[in-house]
This record gives sequence, structure tokens and C-alpha cells, in this order.
Amino acid sequence: MTSTAALPPPSRTDVAVVGAGPTGLALAVTLARAGVDFVLLDRLAEGANTSRAAVVHARTLEVLDELDPSGALSAELVGLGIPVTRFQVRDGARPLATIPFDGLPTAHPYALMVPQYETEAVLLRRLRALGHEVHRPHEVVSVVQDPDGVTLTTATGATLRAARVVGADGMHSAVREAAGIGFTGSSYGESFVLADVVMDWAPGADEVSLSFGAAGLTVIAPLPGGPTAGGAGSRFRIVATVDEAPAEPDLAFVRDLLDERVPGQAVVHSLAWSSRFRVHHRVADRYRAGRLLLAGDAAHVHSPAGGQGMNTGIQDGHALGLALAAGAGSPDPAAALDAYEALRRPVALRVVALTDRMTRVATTRGAVPRAARNALLPLLARVPALRDRLARELAELDYR
Repeated sequence: MTSTAALPPPSRTDVAVVGAGPTGLALAVTLARAGVDFVLLDRLAEGANTSRAAVVHARTLEVLDELDPSGALSAELVGLGIPVTRFQVRDGARPLATIPFDGLPTAHPYALMVPQYETEAVLLRRLRALGHEVHRPHEVVSVVQDPDGVTLTTATGATLRAARVVGADGMHSAVREAAGIGFTGSSYGESFVLADVVMDWAPGADEVSLSFGAAGLTVIAPLPGGPTAGGAGSRFRIVATVDEAPAEPDLAFVRDLLDERVPGQAVVHSLAWSSRFRVHHRVADRYRAGRLLLAGDAAHVHSPAGGQGMNTGIQDGHALGLALAAGAGSPDPAAALDAYEALRRPVALRVVALTDRMTRVATTRGAVPRAARNALLPLLARVPALRDRLARELAELDYR
């Protein structure tokens, strides 16, 4: 993303949003469209330019259409990505179940493969078109609320007084900590490897593949960019569970991983970027404590198996922006904010439960339960109602 020159925040605002990732940007655009006074702060001098999340689901594209009813916002993002119409479940190279997206009841019947930095850049351009900017770099180190408002203090000693503060500042949220809100859940024993590679992949670029195996879960998804110069492979995202992954997985590690888990299917030519991370599955006990509110990863984190983290956060941001706008013109603003929690927290619980089930089913190690899983899944996938329900859950269309 483009760097933003240091921009000092004003001393007062109605809504202070801490964190300018996809959640904070979607919230800011919603507030800007509603005419609500806000300040958007981020601790980084510029947005991250690594891929991280790589899929935008149908419901999120619908939200972009609500943020720009002309359709230009979603069209711009679609133009930067690859629409994929099926989710293929495999055991190694053996197909087990196909989940189609092209029959979804939406104007966007596909999963859009696009790097997170592109999604952030599109939202940032929309925010700027509405006359607003991100204030960077301002790390919030203190959040103190009182009966009349909230005082934020940054690492440079600047203070900002706000009527309400939203924590869109990730899993280690300073706003959630200041609010005293619990973050209930636990973490997975395995580490997760994330890698963007150039490779030849036998199933091709028309699907997202989730492969089971005794060694763990492996997700392979196409990334935009097409074949590289000289035609040596295309770009793909790999997400895999590994008992103990190196801090920076190298090309040899990724090649060995794919040779073991999808033998004969992948020829990796180069590694663009990789990382190792631990995954938690947690949901905030509440989404509001007085004048402090939570959205995105500050409110929920979970397995990346369904690619739903960023999507759920963007939808949180939009819903919270609408609630704050409704509350601003209401004699009972607290009721609108409570409605936000009532709407979005059950969604987080469903997403966490779904992705946890997917991860645990995929990482089953015993020979007998693996054989039962591999026999049962093809049968279930032939039931249209079950297949369509899973497609809607992944696309988050049931969360409207």
C-alpha cells in the first residue's frame, strides 16, 4: 500500500477507530458515507504489503456494493483478482468432495482470490475519495474511558478525546485490554505455514484445494498474476499445518512439504514470501464495554481453513458503522450498539465453530477415523442441501 505521510490527529472526534486494516477501513468508509465525525489511527507508517488473507467471499463483495452502490468498488477489486467457483476437498491427490460456488444466490457467485494488500488499497482509495485519510503512525498506548468520553494517548504523547472508541487493532487489541473484555478460547497445537509461491499445480488455477493427510491440513489457492515470464508456473498461496515449522520456511521446506502431502501434483519454482504463525480460536466475551467497542480480529480469531477472518472483520466494520450512525441520531444510542453485538457476535461463534471443525477433521491422524472421514465425505457432498449449505457458510451469505 502507498505510504501515508505523518498526519497528526485532531484533539477531538465523535468516533476514534484504532487500526486501519480491512476492518478499520470498512468501518471508516461506512462512517464517512453516513456523515459521522471520526478519526482513523494506525501504528504503522504505511500499510503492510504482504499477502496475508487472500480470499474475498461473496458476502464481503456485497458489503463493498453497499459501500459504493455504483458497483465500482467491488468491480475494481474483482478486476485485481481471480474469481474461483469451486472449493475442492482432497485426501492427498484424491478428490473427496466438491463445493461449488457458482450457484450461490448472490451477484458474486464465486470466491475472489486477491491479496489482502489489494483489498486494503481499494478500501483506502474509497476512503480518500470521500475526503478522509488514515492518521499514521500513531500507536495507541493508553485508553481511558469516563462517563463523558474516552481519552486516547499515543506513543508520542498526543491525546485524542472521543465519544466512542473502536478497537480494530487485532488479536492483541489495546482497546479490548483497556475494556477488560475476556477473549475466550484456546490455540491449536500445530503451527501454520503461509507461503506464496510460483509453481506448476496439476489441478490448475480454477479451484481452491483443501487437502487432508496424515501430516496435516494443506490449502492451495491461486493468486492473481497469471503465468510468470517464460511460462514457468503460476502464483499460488499455500497454507499448511505443521507440527513444528521453521520461523521462516524456505523453498526447500515448501517443496518437501508439497512432495509429502500432494505427491506428483506440484512443482515449485520459486518462493515469493513465507511466514510461520500460531493460530488461536477465540471470541470476545462482549463486543462493547461502555464507550469501547470491538470489531475484526480484536473480537474474534480462528483457523484460516475457510479463509473467513478478513471477511468477517470487514462485515463487522460495516455493521458497526451502521450502528454508530444509527445511534448518532437516536435518543437511545446504546440500543443500536447493543444490536451490533447481537448481530455480529453469533456470526463469529459460527465462523469459529465451522473453521475449528474443518481444521480438526482435516488434521485427524488415526488410520480408522481417516478412513471413515474419507468414505463419508463423498457421500455427504452428493446431498445437494448439505453441499449448498456449506457453500453458503463459506461465502458467509447466511450472515446477512
